[in-house]
Formats: sequence, C-alpha cells, structure tokens
Amino acid sequence: MGKSSATKQAMVVFGALALGWAAIELAFKPLLDKARAAMDKSDAARDPDDDVADAAKKSPADGEAGADD
Repeated sequence: MGKSSATKQAMVVFGALALGWAAIELAFKPLLDKARAAMDKSDAARDPDDDVADAAKKSPADGEAGADD
C-alpha cells in the first residue's frame, strides 16, 4: 500500500514539473524563439576573442601612421 502512494506522489510531482515547463515555454515563447534563432545562426568554430586579437595585430600603432609621410 505504501508503494502505491509513493508512485502516485511521484506521478503528481512529474506532472507538476511538466506543466511548469510547458507554462514557461508558452510564457517566454517569443524570447526563446529569438534566442534559439541566434544560436542557430552562430558559428561554434569562430571565437570572438580571436577576432579582437587579429584586429589588434593588423591595426597600425599610433606612432606608425604618420611615419610614412
């Protein structure tokens, strides 16, 4: 008899979690859709930190810009 009660309690908890998850998905649907679209467009192989480091290497220093004139 105790096992039946524990099973019922587990099913109620599982149902409440599922209902809560569905409510959050519905409430934040526009925000979640935008976030998922942004993640789909992003390139996992590209590291933004590498872009900043490469740009710093390529840009001339302040003193070097006028040296050619």
